[in-house]
Amino acid sequence: MKTKKEVFHYGSDHLDVDTALALTMGRLEGQISVETAERIRAAEAVVRHIAAGDVSVYGINTGFGSLCDTRISAKDTELLQHNILRSHSCGMGPAVSQSIVRLMMILKVHALAQGHSGVRRETLDRIIWHIDNRAIPVVPSQGSVGASGDLAPLAHLFLPLIGRGEVWWKDEKVPTARMLAQAGLEPLQLGPKEGLALINGTQFITAHALTAWDRMRNCLDHADIIGAMSVEALLGSTAPFSEELHNLRPYRGTLRVARRLRNLLKGSEMVLSHAHCGRVQDPYSLRCMPQVHGASRNAWAHLGDMLDVEMNAVTDNPLIFAPDRAVSGGNFHGQPLALPLDYATLAASELGNISDRRSYLLLDGEAAGLPKLLMKSTGLNSGFMIPQYVSAALVSENKSLCFPPSADSVPTSLGQEDHVSMGSISARRLHTVLDNLERILAVELVLAAQGFDFHRPMKSSPVLEACHARVRRDISHAEADREFYVDLEAAAALIRSRELVEISRRVATESGFSLDDEEDLGKQV
Repeated sequence: MKTKKEVFHYGSDHLDVDTALALTMGRLEGQISVETAERIRAAEAVVRHIAAGDVSVYGINTGFGSLCDTRISAKDTELLQHNILRSHSCGMGPAVSQSIVRLMMILKVHALAQGHSGVRRETLDRIIWHIDNRAIPVVPSQGSVGASGDLAPLAHLFLPLIGRGEVWWKDEKVPTARMLAQAGLEPLQLGPKEGLALINGTQFITAHALTAWDRMRNCLDHADIIGAMSVEALLGSTAPFSEELHNLRPYRGTLRVARRLRNLLKGSEMVLSHAHCGRVQDPYSLRCMPQVHGASRNAWAHLGDMLDVEMNAVTDNPLIFAPDRAVSGGNFHGQPLALPLDYATLAASELGNISDRRSYLLLDGEAAGLPKLLMKSTGLNSGFMIPQYVSAALVSENKSLCFPPSADSVPTSLGQEDHVSMGSISARRLHTVLDNLERILAVELVLAAQGFDFHRPMKSSPVLEACHARVRRDISHAEADREFYVDLEAAAALIRSRELVEISRRVATESGFSLDDEEDLGKQV
């Protein structure tokens, strides 16, 4: 028997990141309520009235962009909407992942269903059919400047509505015409303004930003866990994580990370073993984790705050407010997301930067009782020398990606669109930096786990013991050189799986405390 799914109502319920991801993965079903359907119908009626009237309204009975002063006759308004999809579908480059494309459609339905766009219920139902039946349009990744919305990618996204373009259908990339024939459907005939409403909007930027936000959340949690393992391996001090210290400079992210590190290291014999050693201070990459990880967490939280607005916004143009009021504005401009995306990119890069410094310390950890290069027999063996080279290369690559695309603007549309956000580039680039960050953290995870082993029979905290045991299921202790790429790829896969985060939360709860403060979770920190 098929289990009934929970329902999200497009255009009326509030969309958050986890709800959007649940819709994308099919764990929630999206529907349009009766009340929302009435708002959609009313806005459609306004658009049809304008299209048949004498007053020029942008995109309804005029051309687009620099052609905004060209009047279109009533009989040609529908052809105009088909032409805009065809002419604007000129994206290039690798195809966007199917999950992000599906999320783009979800975000677009939620925006259009709010009843300010003038699209028909029939058009929204067809997009929902694509979502529910996983008929995923093929969308190139390059071509948007993030200003009049993500024009090129959104045109590709909705070409299948008029029977054109390509889709992923039953695990195969096929022409839309073949998919429609197999599904027993006909192409839609778009009404006035519908083509423009479909391609105006920030759904390409937002879908990439949303998935990047979720990936960065995972990297932040892993950075704390792996960093704590490095503190253990290097016999670092927990004094820099004390609550009284951080209450004197109470940034939300810093407080959160300091508390997490205290709890991750709670009950560790390794920490207690050097409580009275002669070392005065640890290097910054250990003792400044709350400040550095915390600052990155604040940047991530800021992106989350902006996404909460953007996911629930109406970003096409013009927008319908009353039977006699259609306003042409700039809600499609990507600047509100472009800036925090660039901020998040810098924050993600810095997480990798400090992680690589800890990896370097682990290789030269003789003061903490670790063998040089984390292997007892070196000379014949190179030990873990070269994995840190890999980390250094990835860190350098990320640094080169930190120039903000939002600082650039290239005028388009013959000067009509004279300032653009380049937010689509910011969004795509953040994913590239996160790809590298996951690999940088994987290097530190392998090295920290190796360092852990040299302090036996002392035990770590219950949380880190459980995490270390999970690492050792996939990656054994190395007594001699081997093909370390296998270990590094296994560690990266483990980070992407999120198992260590789940394990740390479970063991913390079993031990009587939580790694995630309820108030902070509500604020997305």
